[in-house]
Amino acid sequence: MRRVVTQEILDSPDCPPIEVEKSLRDLSRINRWFGGVATTRKLIERVAAATGKKHFSLLEVAAGHGEVPKMAARQLARQGITLELTMLDRMHSHMLSGNRLSGDHSVVADALALPFPDNSFDLVSSSLFVHHLEPTGVTLFANEALRVSRVAVLINDLIRHPLHLALVYAGWPLMRSHVSRVDGVASVRRAYVPDEVVAMMSKVKPAAKVAVSRHYLFRMGVVVWKSIPGRR
Repeated sequence: MRRVVTQEILDSPDCPPIEVEKSLRDLSRINRWFGGVATTRKLIERVAAATGKKHFSLLEVAAGHGEVPKMAARQLARQGITLELTMLDRMHSHMLSGNRLSGDHSVVADALALPFPDNSFDLVSSSLFVHHLEPTGVTLFANEALRVSRVAVLINDLIRHPLHLALVYAGWPLMRSHVSRVDGVASVRRAYVPDEVVAMMSKVKPAAKVAVSRHYLFRMGVVVWKSIPGRR
């Protein structure tokens, strides 16, 4: 299946606020039900197992409502793994005000020019963001995310596949927003496959160790390691 780039409505500043809200709530449900939260949780579990750490500061890029890292944090807490979350999105309208976990922070900024010093967070994470970028943008984001991370960059995204596209069409009745239906199709068509992501990560400087995994319902998990501290 060839990659086809179509602009997503939610990315436009002209998308009506009521449609932004409805579509983001659709995305929250999709992430809860169809593997989005589970994928991020499993990536963090992998980092915890490799490093022996039980607490991480985490920057979520293109966070939207922040549903994925917040729910992953709740689930990980049952295992004794705690997260200190910072949410970043380029549009304030995408963020859910007044619904934060204690200690969370929110920042409006560009994911390709993160407004933080080097090594500011243990982890930099993104969910359903990388497919919005062209290959040069993916590499730029990975370099920028590695700059501000101390341990690893986590990428949670879709896998492009004809069956995945068919499932999106079948799931239209579950989506309350027309924007979600149109953007869901566009997202699968412009998503990458694991081999493409590995090729893009090979261009990251300095060259980083990359681990790619497949998850429930055509989700891709990527860990781009900056360093793996010795177990404590």
